[in-house]
Amino acid sequence: MKNNIYILFALVFLFQVNQVFAQGCEGDIPGGNDSISAPNVKIFGYIQPQFDYNFTDGDQDNTFKFKRARIGVLGKFHDDFSYYFMLETSPFIGSSGDAYLMDAFISYTKYNWAKISVGSFKQPFSLDVATPCHSLTTIDRSIVADQLVAPQRDFGLMVLGGNKYTKFNYWVALMNGTGLGKSDENTKKDFVGRATYKLTDFLSIGGSFRYGYPIPNNNKDDRTTFGGEFLLKLNKLNVQGEYIYDEGAYFLGTSGGCGATPVALGEKRDGAYMMASYNVDEKFQPVFKYEFFDPDLDHKDDGTYQERMTLGVNYFFSEKVRFQLNYQANIQTVVNVNDDALLAQMQIKF
Repeated sequence: MKNNIYILFALVFLFQVNQVFAQGCEGDIPGGNDSISAPNVKIFGYIQPQFDYNFTDGDQDNTFKFKRARIGVLGKFHDDFSYYFMLETSPFIGSSGDAYLMDAFISYTKYNWAKISVGSFKQPFSLDVATPCHSLTTIDRSIVADQLVAPQRDFGLMVLGGNKYTKFNYWVALMNGTGLGKSDENTKKDFVGRATYKLTDFLSIGGSFRYGYPIPNNNKDDRTTFGGEFLLKLNKLNVQGEYIYDEGAYFLGTSGGCGATPVALGEKRDGAYMMASYNVDEKFQPVFKYEFFDPDLDHKDDGTYQERMTLGVNYFFSEKVRFQLNYQANIQTVVNVNDDALLAQMQIKF
């Protein structure tokens, strides 16, 4: 496994292609700068119609769908309070297929280094998870973020500080740990935190931590998760990478990120990704991504270990209209099957 990590960090210097990383618009995470400066009422959203072509041995699962279809409202009360509310209406995300609440929180923003958010929002863990869905450089998030940062959204209270102009930023939250649409079914809460620091104008590093009790009606079996990240931006070249290690109890009933199906986990698990892209001009952006995910570090030969390379292009018709094309090459290490996929997605923001 250490060899995989070394390979990931070596790719930073070997691949000369770029990604434009966006912190997100309309405050996709609590206390986001845009949400603080928003007018009293602003309606926003985006839709992502998509076609998936799977090169699967045997029966093929090829379909048109909506990856996401979201609408929300944000704004300010008085001078120091902001609010954010968002619905997911895509029938392809969520267990019921019906529209449901994703985010709904109120933020107190008077003090830059001690802002407070309370409600439903993303867990402050991982650079990949913090990236808004409409700003992802590839169509899918990394496998490790979807599987180990679960639930990605939850109910809780967060204290955060800093902004896009400061070198240091932090997020610390106390959360239920059960995900959306569920009350906490034990007496313990999850502690989740993330911090980032700009070493230079072009290099930022960060770390994440989570400690909690994920099993309903269980106050004994705990879970600990660590994450490390970096973001390198050199003119038109951006490269980002992340490693996540997780151990202890887990609850398979907790949904994965963006509709991903949770997989069974061993006692210890980890994964990482490296992604790079290059802005050829204002419209055209190629991207390369390598990732791996190991759901059980104690059993290497059980066929559950995953590797994937994604080759893609992003074409921006305008700031609010984007086309993405991704080829996902899934690398098999134990079983010999063909499960590569070609994904195409249009996105419009409003």
